[in-house]
Amino acid sequence: MADWEINKPLGECSGSGRKIEPGEEYYGALVEAEQGLQRRDFCNEFWEREKPPVYCFWKTRLASPNEKKELFISDDMLMAFFERLANETESEKVSFRFVLALVLMRKRRLKYDSTKMDNGCEIWRLRMTGDKDLVDVVNPHLNEDQIEQLTSQIGQILQADL
Repeated sequence: MADWEINKPLGECSGSGRKIEPGEEYYGALVEAEQGLQRRDFCNEFWEREKPPVYCFWKTRLASPNEKKELFISDDMLMAFFERLANETESEKVSFRFVLALVLMRKRRLKYDSTKMDNGCEIWRLRMTGDKDLVDVVNPHLNEDQIEQLTSQIGQILQADL
């Protein structure tokens, strides 16, 4: 399993190099790179002008250096990211989606329904809260350390306490 390069907001736009000031809103995004998914931050002006190609994004605000950071990401954003990963087949992204499913199950946005086998692959059937349709999630059979590591990486990427 690969590690993703996780970086915290540096207060600089990845597109223009312009400094992002404390209190300023900006876009955090995941982009696909050779090393896997990486976080990039973009100031509003660059985002609106260039529309950079990203895998997933969210709007946030740069905290002041002495301000306690709000560690919050909406469940809807987590669900959107989970759904965005639905057709991915790369092992890192399959593992990432599985751990997101575990987080969403803990948040009661997904509920376990059943397990099926497909060509030797274990598939969990999950139901979205308030929906009749089932979604399939491949179980990559991660050990506890791998799950903990991925959960931590997801939290760092999204700046959330998961």
